[in-house]
Amino acid sequence: MTDNRTRFPAEWEEASDVLLALPDSHTDWAYILEEARQQYVRLIGAIAGEGLAATVLCRDIKEAESLLAGVMTPRVRLVQADYNDTWTRDYGPLTVVRDGERIRLLDFGFNGWGLKFASDKDNLVNMHLASDLVIHPDLYRNNRDYVLEGGSVESNGAGTILTTTRCLCSPNRNGGRSKGEINHILAERLGADHVLWLDHGYLAGDDTDSHIDTLARLAPDDIILFTGCRDMDDEHFEELLKMRAQLSLMRTAEGNPFNLVELPLPSPIYDEEGQRLPATYANYLVYGDCIFMPVYNQPENDLLACRTIKVAYPAHKVVPVDCTTLIKQHGSLHCATMQLYETFNKKQE
Repeated sequence: MTDNRTRFPAEWEEASDVLLALPDSHTDWAYILEEARQQYVRLIGAIAGEGLAATVLCRDIKEAESLLAGVMTPRVRLVQADYNDTWTRDYGPLTVVRDGERIRLLDFGFNGWGLKFASDKDNLVNMHLASDLVIHPDLYRNNRDYVLEGGSVESNGAGTILTTTRCLCSPNRNGGRSKGEINHILAERLGADHVLWLDHGYLAGDDTDSHIDTLARLAPDDIILFTGCRDMDDEHFEELLKMRAQLSLMRTAEGNPFNLVELPLPSPIYDEEGQRLPATYANYLVYGDCIFMPVYNQPENDLLACRTIKVAYPAHKVVPVDCTTLIKQHGSLHCATMQLYETFNKKQE
């Protein structure tokens, strides 16, 4: 039964901070380390340039200060920590609101996207932040008995969650639990009373088993922004068409159809071995009055995506961020960030 006292905020609600982690020689970025660091300078600089806060994990404070010297502001905070990789979206804490006002930061288990990659250090980051008082211990809640990645769940802030069957029902995450069992867990921990399951949709090169933030995103006014494909010869065409059809059949908690807005699919991007990378415009971040939009040096597609998102967020400023390096490690802008809400770093009674 749903706990009506718990609410999982929508991303477009006011956040107070965003969590990132800098690449270093111990991460999978080592082979292009300087290029990767400049990618993060661009991303952190874009956030700081809009007057927004960022908490940046790093292994060496002095080295990070030197790297970020050109984009540092009083609202950019460096925190020394150890981690396997930089995808904070999937191991950072998920924020919930209880009883209408009390913030709690939930630390779910993380096992490297279904035991694909090492995650032992990533899985300890939130405990470290709590013990170091970056997250006040009164706000931290240990939920590590259940594996849940931030990129796998979308919330409208009012009890609806959009997710994918491939990810949440993966046997390598929580033993392949059924949708019914997972619905109960999402209700109990995130206050979800209306869970929408996408059974179709994938991107070539995706290591996450179809994270929802690569495919479809909830937005205000019952809008769903989704990744479309118009090229019948593209390998994604049939699967993304099935995804669109399923989205068209979904209904809000009140029984109304969603307003569907199609984002373009970037032209294919390949790695040095010829493998296609999972580039997507759905991997944007809503933060403050801005949409931080991943772009891929594809002028027509990039411009169309930036214009399209204004349909859902007409009052927001769209801030394009070149993510041609981020995609080389099979992630993008949303994957590299985790927003935190209101009373992050403050004690709650």
